[in-house]
Amino acid sequence: MNESTKPDSEPWIDPDDDYIEWTEEMFRIAAIYKGDQLIRPAAGTLKSLGRPLSENPKKQVTLRLDPDVIERFRATGKGWQSRINAELRKVLGLQDKA
Repeated sequence: MNESTKPDSEPWIDPDDDYIEWTEEMFRIAAIYKGDQLIRPAAGTLKSLGRPLSENPKKQVTLRLDPDVIERFRATGKGWQSRINAELRKVLGLQDKA
């Protein structure tokens, strides 16, 4: 094979190379098997690693807006929906949240 040709397939990548390092909590609540026999069932689930819960979460609504309004806000980039919320708060005279 010369330098200008590609191999027929991608090289195999061992999935264990991208492993997650187990924590003490993971070991503590994991199910334990010996072969096919369950020795101890799992003792719960892991907590989500996502965003922390807000004290005042936003509510999802369906809102119909004119296309030009949406385009104008989207053109401002990421966070355009939060900017719509901020503009509505200004118009309504609501205190800014910090």
